[in-house]
Amino acid sequence: MKFIPAGVVPLLLMIHCRLVVGRALTVNPSSSMCENTHVCKPNVAEQTRKLVVLLNATAQDLFSIYLDCQGDPFSSHLDELCNANGTNFPDFHVNRTSHKDIMVALYKVFAFLNASLGNITRDQEELNPMAKELLERLHNTTKTTRGLISNLTCLLCTDYKVSQVNVTYGKSSKGMNVFKKKQQGCQVLRRYVQVVSQAAQVLLPHLSQA
Repeated sequence: MKFIPAGVVPLLLMIHCRLVVGRALTVNPSSSMCENTHVCKPNVAEQTRKLVVLLNATAQDLFSIYLDCQGDPFSSHLDELCNANGTNFPDFHVNRTSHKDIMVALYKVFAFLNASLGNITRDQEELNPMAKELLERLHNTTKTTRGLISNLTCLLCTDYKVSQVNVTYGKSSKGMNVFKKKQQGCQVLRRYVQVVSQAAQVLLPHLSQA
């Protein structure tokens, strides 16, 4: 039997879902996120822990650089224009005693983030093509997020026998005006800073023991 290690598992959100407002629409209901998952690398839990640590450590800098690149009025009216409650970003409220619930919640958070990063990166490549540091950080965060989703897929399928997770996505920014594109990115990234910090606090002890 051919073993496919974590890190190369096809992503659920790339092959099973297409973007719609507020929810994920299943393209092939009979398929499973675990179809191509066999065994995880022995250190997949430790890899996952390190990816969570990395994303948490870099989230605030990513948001700050994004904000600087958008200019006024975003930099001067942060609370008014970048209210994080204006997004569908999943909350991270879980039963801390259940490893399974924690893994599912983490998957939902980063599936949403991955789709949102695609919108934000596309918009910033159009609006701020010379903002090299911002674009590099967006690309790096996307790569890290995809690696984390791959690891989580493996853990959910092999350790917790979860074959399907209901994920939600935010609004596509296609067709929005420039202001709305900048605002949505600002709202999502600000909420991301908050949620990834909460996730790291809850998850790290559990992943370290896994």
